[in-house]
Amino acid sequence: MPSDKERMLARAAREILPGQIVNLGIGLPTRLFHYMPEDLEVLVHSENGVLGCQPLGQGVAPDYELIDSGGAYIGTRPGASVFDSALSFAMIRRSRVDVTFMGAFEVDQQGNLANWKIPGKFSPGIGGAMELAQKVEKLVVLCSHNDKHGNSKILKQCRLPLTAPRCVSLIVTEKAVMEVTEKGLEVIDLAEGMDVESLRAATEAELIIDESRLGRF
Repeated sequence: MPSDKERMLARAAREILPGQIVNLGIGLPTRLFHYMPEDLEVLVHSENGVLGCQPLGQGVAPDYELIDSGGAYIGTRPGASVFDSALSFAMIRRSRVDVTFMGAFEVDQQGNLANWKIPGKFSPGIGGAMELAQKVEKLVVLCSHNDKHGNSKILKQCRLPLTAPRCVSLIVTEKAVMEVTEKGLEVIDLAEGMDVESLRAATEAELIIDESRLGRF
């Protein structure tokens, strides 16, 4: 039986369309490599200066100069490009990246994102997330629905320092898939075994739920 993270990744991969340029953020999103169909024609972008990333093949010796945003070794597909950070961020700032996937500490029903700093704890800086969140047309958040204390991470209003305001398009957790709309946070899919009452109890944000239209993942 798939784990929660495996189900989340498989569902998130369905948001990737042929021909897109895709950015995978640090942490869980980098594992999306393994959930894309092999025949899906996309280019994976890493903000440190690679377009056309792919997982390092089994038994293949790494090129120590090729890493993803989290510092893991990667391979490149035929036709890949390598360039400096200035050009990489020019691509982002000109909105040449179609979709980005990120983790989150908090996300709220307005689509605000907080994923870079918890006050009192060390943070290396806001990094490329700030640029991606502002300039990429579609931002998909992958995160646990609740923190280790059981508190909702899907909020009415973020409390932590924001990465960017009103930037999130879709939220994928182990409990549900929620779309940020003008009306609010609309649940479009429920995890297998999850019911509406349990989801509402686990969520601080106000949820729009039409049970007749809910999918499952």
